[in-house]
Amino acid sequence: MTSEKPEVCKEFARLIEIVQTLRGSDGCEWDRAQTSVSLAPYFLEEAYETIEAIHDEDHTKLKEELGDLLLHIVFQSEIAEENNQFHLSESIHGINEKLIRRHPHVFGGVDVKDVGEIKQNWEEIKLKEGRDSLMEGLPKTLPALLRARRAQERAAQVGFDWDKIEHVWDKIHEEINELKAAIKQRNPENITLELGDLLFSVVNLSRFLDINPEQALNLTLKKFIKRFQYIEKELASRNVQLKDATLEEMDLLWNKIRSEDNRKST
Repeated sequence: MTSEKPEVCKEFARLIEIVQTLRGSDGCEWDRAQTSVSLAPYFLEEAYETIEAIHDEDHTKLKEELGDLLLHIVFQSEIAEENNQFHLSESIHGINEKLIRRHPHVFGGVDVKDVGEIKQNWEEIKLKEGRDSLMEGLPKTLPALLRARRAQERAAQVGFDWDKIEHVWDKIHEEINELKAAIKQRNPENITLELGDLLFSVVNLSRFLDINPEQALNLTLKKFIKRFQYIEKELASRNVQLKDATLEEMDLLWNKIRSEDNRKST
């Protein structure tokens, strides 16, 4: 891999030059008009497309999406440099120093016994870097399921956690009962809060099972969409529109495709 380093540096420098040309006076009108804020939605879209390629294990697509993501990093840093805010080299230097600082067991001769201790040290080092809370730095734009998972992980690393998965199940049942009580009271605010508590408890269960809750929900969503589209297709073949189909008709088709899926998975 060492032989690839000069080529990587060459291509990276070329990318920077291309972005600078696009932003220049003789460049692209669209690229020149962009700001850090206007590019943010595209940045997020590229990040999600990269994650999708990872989940799909599509290495060809991942290669492409990483390039798109890198473009946005260079684009953002170029805008920052134009505004005399910072240079890309400062970002790279910052992450280099942070990685060394947060891995004392690799770069500083610190002994650790397991991954759990490594994670705990990581969070303690972040606090020493000036953070007032373990919960600082959790992006507000993270999907709620992932944000809940990360908050729970951080709390668990300092011992604020259940000892056994049975306790997590108890909490889930407790939250279900509290949600039922809130629904009976017909208090919309309490219902929302209790539903949130229940979802938070289910995310906690996913953490104990070492399952990514966002990925699990996406798999279910993918399955639901596939089955619903099957219903649409079958009804269309019978010249029946969705709005005219009965629930019983749709249920029969749903159960049919579900049975087929179950047979394929066994």
